[in-house]
Amino acid sequence: MSDTTRDRQHAESFRENADGYDAHRPSYPVESVRWLLGAAQDVVDVGAGTGKLSAELVALGASVTAIDPSADMLRVLGERLPQVETVEGSAEHLPIPDACADLVTFAQAWHWVDVDAATREVLRVLRPGGRLGLIWNTRDESVPWVDELSAAMHRGLHEASAYHPTLGAGLTIAGKHEQRWTQRTTREGILQLATTRSYYLTATESERTAMLDRIARVLDAHPETRADEILLPYVTEAWIAERFTPGC
Repeated sequence: MSDTTRDRQHAESFRENADGYDAHRPSYPVESVRWLLGAAQDVVDVGAGTGKLSAELVALGASVTAIDPSADMLRVLGERLPQVETVEGSAEHLPIPDACADLVTFAQAWHWVDVDAATREVLRVLRPGGRLGLIWNTRDESVPWVDELSAAMHRGLHEASAYHPTLGAGLTIAGKHEQRWTQRTTREGILQLATTRSYYLTATESERTAMLDRIARVLDAHPETRADEILLPYVTEAWIAERFTPGC
């Protein structure tokens, strides 16, 4: 199987389990979202899923259009955020007019796109002075038990460690923001979190069982993860990209 085919299968896996994704995936810290939003008013949130980032943008006063290829994801988003316009579409084919956005965002999604095609579409829908915003949560693997947890969850398969976004022609990274924080969760919450990952969704039943068994052994091995409430450390990285014309 080619890397491109495998990536497409992993990306397509998010069309299912929208309710589980919404219940167990973390949101984003408000300081990171505020930095990403800046002075933007009209935001297009691409790969919006169930609205984890959209909800934070709305709370900060932005007008948001949410785009995702999954009708089920958008169903959950619409139930949570009825004030947000939802549109089925992809990064490579944004079904919205030219020059309609101050900011286009991708949360946990830019690594799935065709970078050149997505960049062309972002540039098309941005107004003059508009920007691209990317944001990503990564488990903080500098913490030993989190490092073991990531290994149990198949670390290295579509993970965000040491991720730096690649952009197409016409965009350049203009800034980065990083924040460490913790998500309050439980043993069951961590096990359910694993079931929302693309490598779980695309695995066989035996591979899924083996993964959950590995995770359970990690959770049994540490005082921090035997508690009723577990504090799961994350690092949130956000990037802002701006228009760039070579030679100018």
